Amino acid sequence: MPANGDINPYGIVVVPTTVGRLIKGDTLVSNFNDKANVQGTGKTIVEVSPAGAVSTFATIGSLPASKTCPGGIGLTTALSILPGGWVVVGSVPAGAGGALPLANPAGCLLVLNSSGAVTETWTNQNINGPWDMTEVATGSGVDLFVSNVLSRAKGVTATPKNGDLSTIVRVAISLKSGKSPQMTGLTVIGTGFLSRANTVAFVQGPTGSALGANGTLYVAETVNNHISEIPKAMTRMTAVSDGAVTLSSGGWLNRPLGLTIAPNGDVLAMNANDGNAVEINPQGHQVAKKTLVANGAGDLFGLTIAPGGKELLFVNDAATANALDIANVR
Repeated sequence: MPANGDINPYGIVVVPTTVGRLIKGDTLVSNFNDKANVQGTGKTIVEVSPAGAVSTFATIGSLPASKTCPGGIGLTTALSILPGGWVVVGSVPAGAGGALPLANPAGCLLVLNSSGAVTETWTNQNINGPWDMTEVATGSGVDLFVSNVLSRAKGVTATPKNGDLSTIVRVAISLKSGKSPQMTGLTVIGTGFLSRANTVAFVQGPTGSALGANGTLYVAETVNNHISEIPKAMTRMTAVSDGAVTLSSGGWLNRPLGLTIAPNGDVLAMNANDGNAVEINPQGHQVAKKTLVANGAGDLFGLTIAPGGKELLFVNDAATANALDIANVR
């Protein structure tokens, strides 16, 4: 917990290289709630050492005068570190009374330097409620794969009761020495993912994304309780509909949220409704289930493999925990 009292850790990423205030092997964690436990109002990213020491990497208050984030700041599970120590984090801000924001598009991707200062904000009609993301290096920089939960039609400001049909986008980022990263392109590669307002979880929709070695992007569709596939995610120029290709559904899955790729190439999914992690092989077979938080409905979100490949780092949102936890993997 940072000094301002923010809670409800969501996003998680391990620092790959020491630069500025980022220390190799530390873990960054984004907080979604403020100290009053209002969702969509967290403004802090904390840095946790392998020994468990916690420091505040960034508190995002006012933005630079020329930068905007429609609706305000509410940090999400979308958290990445680009080469050069640039940190990218998603924002899906709460509206009045903790409701979903009425701005359209809502939220943004925030770019911070290695000292924790915001240098860029990326927003357009196709970045609308950025909820989670993963990244892959390219010849000119990085591609970010971002899952949206507020893909409203132009001119629509409220979320319909039956939900939004949200998108997955590939965002091309150019990196040049001595300059802030620049967004150079955006392609919608997934469509028709269902998102709905939720009084307990703020919003549910496409959450975790993980890129397999075969170039398939796996996306956790929380509302419909399955893991979708987007083939050829790095190169495709057309959108795949949710459900067109499904890796796995039902079974041990129970409203999946965060995703990551295990060292053996399997997909690891965190359940929203029971505190379990589920392992799924590339053929779609659910091969293992592990309870990480007993009776842990609402406790699991982001996860990643720790350096060395033998441990799993994951956030634990239990009211008595508010923690970054670690588990052995084999």
